[in-house]
Amino acid sequence: MLDGILWFFTNIGMAFVNFFYAITHPAQWLDWSDKEAIMRFIYYGGSVEFFFVVFTAFLILTGIGIWRNSIMWATVRVLEGFANTVGRFFAWAGLLMVLQQIMIVFVQRIFTQADITLGLGTALRFDISWWAEELKLYNALIVSLCCAYTFVQGGHVRVDLVYSAVRFRTKKMIDMFGSLFFMMPAAILTWMYGWYFMWRHLVVPKPSASDALDRLLMKSRALRWNVETIGFSPNGFNGYFLFKVLLVAFTAMVFIQAVAFFYRSFLEWKEGEDSHNKHLDKDVLEEGEVEMAGPQELAH
Repeated sequence: MLDGILWFFTNIGMAFVNFFYAITHPAQWLDWSDKEAIMRFIYYGGSVEFFFVVFTAFLILTGIGIWRNSIMWATVRVLEGFANTVGRFFAWAGLLMVLQQIMIVFVQRIFTQADITLGLGTALRFDISWWAEELKLYNALIVSLCCAYTFVQGGHVRVDLVYSAVRFRTKKMIDMFGSLFFMMPAAILTWMYGWYFMWRHLVVPKPSASDALDRLLMKSRALRWNVETIGFSPNGFNGYFLFKVLLVAFTAMVFIQAVAFFYRSFLEWKEGEDSHNKHLDKDVLEEGEVEMAGPQELAH
């Protein structure tokens, strides 16, 4: 028990050392012309050291925010603004998906062509099956990069048995608990698996989560890029490594949104109902648009 407590606080203390060493020696992990730098980047991206750097930063920012609520509100606005900006941009992938599907139907059924060529000068030419399977990428962009945006907008379906019946401050306590004990741990676990899952499809020798830094540095001698280009069909979409990248991006955005949601819930709990949805940048319906049923309506 004592050893565990000592290990915990030692890692928090070492987080300052590791962080300042990383920013003062960027070439050791960002100079990707050096194979050892690539392996250091892979190792630290899923390491205990990186976890405690993020965890310690969260503790410091939380402490400052409790001392100065205006700083915590500013953090909420920045993090939610980031989620909204990314989500609103990649939501256009839905339109691209529809337009591309229409193009595929026209080219395949009406013009009876076996491939589609796009571009001027250097053309992008692939088989119809490639374009059809590539539609999955648009769907993955929407799911992974618009998830946090949808959360900010209150668009996720919530089925509750208790939440709607309790008082305002109790709701905020439930939200804080959910952020700390559900959203953050789920994002961290998914990141730990997704990080090495992604790199195993980008480089060889394949890195493993069980490899120590020394072991990975030894592997770096034989390191080479081996980006996954295998499709489900002979002429199908061959960029499936992008889905692994999106998995990591998704978990990062969920974690960031969990921090923002925890801060917002704390501030609304502290300031009362008058602060509900304070500084919240929600989408506004244009004239003639119809609002779809939100989580509260569906819950009832």
